[in-house]
Amino acid sequence: MKKPRIAILGFGLVGRVAALMLHKHYQLSVYEAAESASHNGAGALAAAMLAPMAESVSCETDIAELGLKAMGIWAELLNQLPGDVMFQQAGTLVVAHTQDMGDLQSFIQRIKPLEGHSAQRVRGQHIANLEPDLAGRFHQGVYLPSEGQLDNVAFYRESYQLLQQVGVQFHFSQAVQLEQRNSAPVEVNGQIFDWIIDCRGIGAKTQNKGLRGVRGEVARVFAPEVTLNRPVRLMHPRYPIYIAPKPNHEFVIGATEIESQDSGPITVRSALELLSAAYTIHSGFAEGRVMAIEAGLRPAFDDNRPRISSKGNVISINGLYRHGYLLAPVIVRQALAKELL
Repeated sequence: MKKPRIAILGFGLVGRVAALMLHKHYQLSVYEAAESASHNGAGALAAAMLAPMAESVSCETDIAELGLKAMGIWAELLNQLPGDVMFQQAGTLVVAHTQDMGDLQSFIQRIKPLEGHSAQRVRGQHIANLEPDLAGRFHQGVYLPSEGQLDNVAFYRESYQLLQQVGVQFHFSQAVQLEQRNSAPVEVNGQIFDWIIDCRGIGAKTQNKGLRGVRGEVARVFAPEVTLNRPVRLMHPRYPIYIAPKPNHEFVIGATEIESQDSGPITVRSALELLSAAYTIHSGFAEGRVMAIEAGLRPAFDDNRPRISSKGNVISINGLYRHGYLLAPVIVRQALAKELL
């Protein structure tokens, strides 16, 4: 029996997750505006942290709880892939320098209670046990044991390889012209499909009222003198940052979001703040090699909540804000569950 045809618009994080969930039962075609599969969208730059408790400080409780549910779905998705993708659930360590203890205390007070999960106050020896490289550098912090991360570079590489192997058709450098009717079939660039999954993120701004870009800036650094076992967050009144360790002594260093739709290169000020803050966490970053310093736009609506919408046989998934890796598997599954899964 011939499989129904589905077009996935956008091959960033959400498009990849959708393709991994659908490829066994449908004939998939992917349309992507970028010229290749390796570097498109905010998901290619992100630290890929799975941090429901840390994010609960600035989001609603239900969003954080969805993030907890996504952990198990990530394990299912990654198990499909032909090669290894680092997937870690070793928690997050949050620290502050002595002069910034007020910011740490405020962060702890704003962590929302999640059923079965709690934050643990830690002091010098416990911090040293968790992260030997930080022994003596910090004397107070909080440990969030339920959190994790994955290697987004490997995920991008391995997901593309698997989908190629199973016969997904890819169309890069494609500006999409979507012809939508009230019922199936629907047409993309002259091709007929039974369903369309629109995962274009900020690329679908003209079709989504209120969608905006939120700028994120990250540095990727090779630092062989630094060893960290889990993501570390540094509280600071001006530039709270995170450092997410990846395989082979690579680290993604980033900061909180910037309310700007500027997609241009990172500024000198931002680069200096990111790298200098990393140095205050571990002096070994001084001898590290900067592999990349990049900026990207995360798609977000006014309420900073993800949005699923459907019209006829077109399903749109957008607005994951700064919670892309935290929420993508559970939001995509919700979007596809009624009609396609």
